[in-house]
Amino acid sequence: QVQLVESGGGLVQPGGSLRLSCAASGRIYNIHTMGWYRQAPGKQRELVATAATGVTKYGDFVEGRFAISRDNAKNTVTLQMHSLKPEDTAVYYCYGLLMPVTGLQFDPYWGQGTLVTVSS
Repeated sequence: QVQLVESGGGLVQPGGSLRLSCAASGRIYNIHTMGWYRQAPGKQRELVATAATGVTKYGDFVEGRFAISRDNAKNTVTLQMHSLKPEDTAVYYCYGLLMPVTGLQFDPYWGQGTLVTVSS
């Protein structure tokens, strides 16, 4: 069974920084993409950042404030967030497009989510 487990959410003041981490575990054959999405109350889930081999993508709202990094050897992905704004408040979900050992294709997997609250 494959699991994605996030850590690092919490309360931070506007302008502050926060670091989110996610580890994929289980019987994984290969990982194509890892990244982060977020969902604020009353809004749709949106892309924050993803990292595939040689390719990174960021949501338009990021504007250079966040940085994603992957450790392929450890099956982890990290999101470093700076200059946080109240509108960044959301549940952040780890995302993985991966192939389990018993699988024949890449499928999407999600973590349980971690809450980030930006407030004074």
